[in-house]
Amino acid sequence: MTEDLQKLLEKIQDDGVNKAQAEAEAILSKAAKEAEALIASAQQESDKIKADAKTEADAYAARAEETIRQSARDTLLHVEQSVTALLEKLLKKSVDATLNSEQTIAPLVIDAVKSYLGEGEHLKIVASEKMLETLRAELASMAQDGIEIVTDKTVGTGFRVKLADGRIEHDFTGTAVVDALAKQLRPALAALLNS
Repeated sequence: MTEDLQKLLEKIQDDGVNKAQAEAEAILSKAAKEAEALIASAQQESDKIKADAKTEADAYAARAEETIRQSARDTLLHVEQSVTALLEKLLKKSVDATLNSEQTIAPLVIDAVKSYLGEGEHLKIVASEKMLETLRAELASMAQDGIEIVTDKTVGTGFRVKLADGRIEHDFTGTAVVDALAKQLRPALAALLNS
């Protein structure tokens, strides 16, 4: 009987150990599957974070590139405007100095008067007070042909010729000459700055 009891005890022990071992293997297998699932989930989350970060980085780089392009364009426009303003200022100074000279204006006015008088028009010459006496002296011989010389403080430098009782006006003032020259220079300057 002891022997039977011993065999029974050994059998119970073997069954218990085998059962415990099977349960341990099942627990380990379940834990391994759960670990694999966690690792796969973590990998997917990591891939998603990386993809989102790359998308955001690409968008940031595109915005930065566009900002740099815009900044470069703004800088170029600012430089162009500054250079244009400086050149127009220098041009105005030079034109005003030239058109403020009695030796320059008198021949120009005489040429204008001669070309307009051929049309039989009454002419009104508008000039600055500084030029008034010089022009009257130069044009005295033509005064009987219908030339009137008046002053206008807004003329500055240069002169204006008015025809048809003031309905037609040709402007040869410093401002008008600078504007005309500047319109011619701006495209060339813009092309030069953009090259």
